[in-house]
Amino acid sequence: MAAIARSTDIAASAEMVFAAISDLSRMGEFSPENTGGEWLRGARGPALGAKFRGTNAQHGDEWKTTATIVTYLPPTEFAFEVTFGPLKVARWSFSIVATHSGCTLTESSLDRRSALIKRFEKGTSNREAFTVTSIETTLAKVKAACEAASV
Repeated sequence: MAAIARSTDIAASAEMVFAAISDLSRMGEFSPENTGGEWLRGARGPALGAKFRGTNAQHGDEWKTTATIVTYLPPTEFAFEVTFGPLKVARWSFSIVATHSGCTLTESSLDRRSALIKRFEKGTSNREAFTVTSIETTLAKVKAACEAASV
């Protein structure tokens, strides 16, 4: 699967949007699959190299992954690499560009799963279609939350 990306304009500052998408405690609020997570190895918040365990659920299945923040450039770029044990799963990234009315948020996902991990994957049987819907849902929820908070 190739990289998938979608964007939305948000009537809120880039700083507010960046704070929302990089806040681990809010991931479950925005994502249709991620239900939250916890910082690992002494990390207390987002930073380059920080690791967290993400919890996920879909169709009655639950699983955990480990993620490492690989880009942390407030308020414009945030990305993390997801693994399951030693296996690469995905790279999720967010780009924020300030506009005259707020900002544009772009969320991207790059599937990095091998054929082996795809065989044993939990969750959806059509990951590409689900990822498109997931990104669109996440963007809509971030937009709604940030615009409501900025009025």
